Amino acid sequence: MNKILEIKPNQSVELLKELHILTRNGKLNQDSRRKLKQVYHLFHFIEPLLDEVLAAKQNLTLADHGAGKSYLGFIIYDLFLKARETEHISGHIYGIETREELVSKSQGLAAKLGFARMSFLNLLVEESIHSPQLPEQIDVVTALHACDTATDDAIKFALHKQAKFIVLVPCCQAEVAAVLNKNKNQSFGKTPLSEIWRHPIHTREFGSHLTNVLRCLQLEAHGYQVTVTELVGWEHSMKNELIIASRKGAARKNAQERLEQILRELNLEELRNRFIY
Repeated sequence: MNKILEIKPNQSVELLKELHILTRNGKLNQDSRRKLKQVYHLFHFIEPLLDEVLAAKQNLTLADHGAGKSYLGFIIYDLFLKARETEHISGHIYGIETREELVSKSQGLAAKLGFARMSFLNLLVEESIHSPQLPEQIDVVTALHACDTATDDAIKFALHKQAKFIVLVPCCQAEVAAVLNKNKNQSFGKTPLSEIWRHPIHTREFGSHLTNVLRCLQLEAHGYQVTVTELVGWEHSMKNELIIASRKGAARKNAQERLEQILRELNLEELRNRFIY
């Protein structure tokens, strides 16, 4: 079968070449096919959320935190916004990234392809929350493989911007594991649950899992309904957890209480300000 058939029919081949997903002669190699599959799988989950936003209004704003090379933002623009340019729909995608060279490259590519409703901002999370370059409210916030606390930064941004939807694929969560490890001896005398993270490999894996549990409780405490699933087809990556949060307005009554209880029980109270605000 011709490898090019794996590409969606309305996808810009020029864009895929510029993103180095396709070779210059339009071929897919094994690594680029996996990369394309990653973004397509995530787009599959995001597309109905975008449709829901547009069902309520004719305007759409999306911010991709820790955008990197902005694969996700470009694909969403190409497959979703570009296809609706004749439908009088107003939409804008913001890529937020701390590495200036990546921001510059993305700006150049958007200009080259005529993707006028894309902006790329070289900002830290605190700067992005209050930056006049971004609107007061953002409909959808995404963070694809934003490492360690960068996912928490994206959550903080999304809560401040009252995002209707938050889509997260967390990566390399190390902060909670580091605190578990630091307080390990003290925890042994506090709770038998410390056996769960006594061995280093368990500390790492339990810390990673626990981080996402705390994030879900945090989102529920702020009035979001949370779904946690896996991204089928990301066989090359162990970081396969997808968190989708939808703002409903009514907070789960005991979410913050459970969050605080877990922090106390597992001797993680020094992380309180990261998860509770």
